[in-house]
Amino acid sequence: MIPEAIARPTLLLVHGAWHGGWCWDKLRAALDVEALQACTVNLPSAGGRSGIAEDVHVIREALAAIDGPVVVVAHSYGGIPVTQAIADAHNVIHVVYLAAFQLDVGESLLGFYGVPTPPESDVTQAVPDDPIAQFYADVPSFEAGKAVERLLPQSTQSFTDAVERAGWRDIPSTYIVCENDQAIPAERQETLAVRSDEIHRLASSHSPFLSMPEDLSVLLSKIALGASS
Repeated sequence: MIPEAIARPTLLLVHGAWHGGWCWDKLRAALDVEALQACTVNLPSAGGRSGIAEDVHVIREALAAIDGPVVVVAHSYGGIPVTQAIADAHNVIHVVYLAAFQLDVGESLLGFYGVPTPPESDVTQAVPDDPIAQFYADVPSFEAGKAVERLLPQSTQSFTDAVERAGWRDIPSTYIVCENDQAIPAERQETLAVRSDEIHRLASSHSPFLSMPEDLSVLLSKIALGASS
């Protein structure tokens, strides 16, 4: 039998662009039911002008503060700094890419889409024009509206910085494809998911932590406990 301390790693939840640690609140409550502890971060690229390096620093600080094994869950843009931050992070036993950018060394978010680098004057990217359609298509309208109110401009540099180290090459990884995603279409996610060791799918839009937190928590619990066995 696996000791409880080993069988239940801590989850570190890393949000995507324009968001903050607040977006995980419903999922953290659902993870409590699964008896899994979860921590969050607030990436400085959301609401600031920081690039990947500053986000990586925050994630590594959070990892260093956690005792015992960690499963990192990265959403959307969060997959980029997570990919770099987990390299040489000795307590990370697994990484989960939730509709996330699982990039390789030398790749950037805009490069993945083949988009040219914006002018230097564009230091931040405004919240998308229709964030409910992109991020929260299957989230109850009142809750989606409250989430939109909390979104922040995103640093342009975070979209142009290239990954320097790819921790998923050494750490086991799982990709969760959100099949009804309007922000990162499922076919785009599938091209990234082939880099993971296993793939799961949810019939959700871009933010299952708000639209189906219980389903997501059950899946993450299965992945986390499997990683620690």
